Amino acid sequence: MSTEMMFWFIPFAAVVALLFAWHFFRELMKHDEGTDTMKKIALHVRKGAMSYLKQQYKIVTIVFVIMAIFFAILAYVFHLQNEWVPFAFLTGGFFSGLAGFLGMKTATYASARTANAARNSLNAGLRVAFRAGAVMGLVVVGLALLDISVWYIILDTFVDEADAKHKMIMITTTMLTFGMGASLQALFARVGGGIYTKAADVGADLVGKVEAGIPEDDPRNPATIADNVGDNVGDVAGMGADLYESYVGSILATAALGAAAFYTTGTADMQLKAVFAPMLIAALGIILSIIGIFLVRTKEGATMKQLLGSLGLGVNVSSILIAIGTFGIMYLLQIPNWQYISFAVVIGLIVGTVIGQGTEYYTSHAYKPTQNIAKSAETGPATVIISGIGTGMISTAISVGAIVVGIILSYLFAAKFDITNLSAGLYGVGIAAVGMLSTLGITLATDAYGPIADNAGGNAEMSKLGPEVRKRTDALDALGNTTAATGKGFAIGSAALTALALLASYIEEIKIGLLRVGQTTIEVGGQVIQTAEATIMDFMTYYEVHLMNPKVLVGIFLGSVMTFVFAGLTMNAVGRAAQKMVEEVRRQFREIKGILTGEGEPDYERCVEISTKGAQREMIFPSAVAVIMPIIVGIVLGVSGVMGLLVGGLASGFVLAVFMANSGGAWDNAKKYVEEGNFGGKGSDVHKATVVGDTVGDPFKDTSGPSLNILIKLMTMVSIVMAGLTGVYSLL
Repeated sequence: MSTEMMFWFIPFAAVVALLFAWHFFRELMKHDEGTDTMKKIALHVRKGAMSYLKQQYKIVTIVFVIMAIFFAILAYVFHLQNEWVPFAFLTGGFFSGLAGFLGMKTATYASARTANAARNSLNAGLRVAFRAGAVMGLVVVGLALLDISVWYIILDTFVDEADAKHKMIMITTTMLTFGMGASLQALFARVGGGIYTKAADVGADLVGKVEAGIPEDDPRNPATIADNVGDNVGDVAGMGADLYESYVGSILATAALGAAAFYTTGTADMQLKAVFAPMLIAALGIILSIIGIFLVRTKEGATMKQLLGSLGLGVNVSSILIAIGTFGIMYLLQIPNWQYISFAVVIGLIVGTVIGQGTEYYTSHAYKPTQNIAKSAETGPATVIISGIGTGMISTAISVGAIVVGIILSYLFAAKFDITNLSAGLYGVGIAAVGMLSTLGITLATDAYGPIADNAGGNAEMSKLGPEVRKRTDALDALGNTTAATGKGFAIGSAALTALALLASYIEEIKIGLLRVGQTTIEVGGQVIQTAEATIMDFMTYYEVHLMNPKVLVGIFLGSVMTFVFAGLTMNAVGRAAQKMVEEVRRQFREIKGILTGEGEPDYERCVEISTKGAQREMIFPSAVAVIMPIIVGIVLGVSGVMGLLVGGLASGFVLAVFMANSGGAWDNAKKYVEEGNFGGKGSDVHKATVVGDTVGDPFKDTSGPSLNILIKLMTMVSIVMAGLTGVYSLL
């Protein structure tokens, strides 16, 4: 089979994913939403979520138009960029937003149907919630591969280069720039949605549970509708946009590295095969993810470990099949060292599994770390905070260790254990990231399932369904907390591998930027080298990218502090919005007579409005900092400073993101563990202490932590898009 014929499997798999997403959505809509009260609550949540997204997309559209005009000026006036960049940037943002929107729309229809299905059995509730989550997973991978396929066809048709191998370099680096659009949209979705959901959640918990002593999701709590809306706009739409850009970034970075790796040492056909390989692996992963989705089911009365096992079966079967299938794809492509490169994909899958299992161990209340956090609540909120922070810090060792081993092994395998073969080794690291995300269709389904189950529990509580139903939805919700933490682990892990691949792609973009302004040679070690023929190491020497260069060291410090400043900005944003929510809930309890007795109706819309305005206002500055910082560093410190910035941001951001996500997940499930009747159960002082821990963990795990992995890649993507400007006009 010819390489060109194999390409068509990529858009085919994308269309199959979208068709199955449509099938699962149609299947979901056939289920009954339940009682009139359940339908009314679901409608409130649906309207609130759509209203928020409408406002967010207005702001994001303005930002994107301004950025596109800026890129157009750089491309058409100063000739510092490819002329396709403004359009690629816009489509990347559009499809990222569309993936989050479609997933969230499905989730808002799924929560009441999940609660209603849980009236029959635990398995029925799990099936409805998981299949609804699968819509998100399949929409993300389907739209991503469709976008990639269409852009490849467009650029292959219109990019005019005499040399076929140089044409492939131009195509892949141009495609890489639409990853910036996806990353920027994801950051807005994650930060804005995270601020929204956690402002409502913290306000609802602190005043409702701790001060008023009423249950979670009680209809008497004015913030409860805003809380449920937040689950959808933050945890579903935000996560969808987040993993869309992770998925796209890993595929495109690896494709660009493949084009570069075979530019001087292989034929044009071999270069094409290296570009298509990550796309074909992702396409096969879609088909095998669909098979895994159909394997997920459980039995009534299942324990937490059994529920985790049910989801794990689907994910693990898909992972094993993709590991086997990769060898088949590489065999058909006949890339040099194909067996070794195939092992790099397997390593990526193993690293993802290890990170997932490590996250599960430190965040699930089926295991000791989270149970110990719950026990620490016997002595008050302070010890809950201390033990949660300590547990989160320790938990980073597994993820970092897995990534370190994964980088080393994937590099060595792809380089055939020749450590000097830099291009092949980096291609292996990139393709390991593709392997980690190749089963995203099902892993994202397990993630999106979480907020759907959470909303189902809220609907069951507000609709006053029986205790047996609430017990089932609580079990599904607790499972969702762990799967959500595992999904964040996958996103953060893939960010580390992808960012490393993107560093190499940045150098390739610098090369193209120099060629675009007519610099055909560079001087390295006293020798004049043709710019087009220069290797990554030649450019590292040319720009003095080494630890004795103060510009690199300054960049590392700036990159490291960027992650802490960004996390601090988003944490404070949640704090300010949550303060307003707490004050509003207290006001309503004070002024609206009969709320706590059930005779008065809370003003839900006012709380929704507070969260919406707070999120829209607070998301702008952190996102702007993430975009502006790489541009300033590039103009002032040049290429070496930018490399330091990206390395510092990657190292500190990865560890900080894992710590925050795992601490937050553990605090949340420690609360759930107490609510199941341990250490005094609901309403006890121990319970109140764990609620305080959970409210601290909320912005950790749902705002700042998951936003950091986007920050890492966005800074790299901005640097790549601005490479022409940096390479030509830096001050130092």
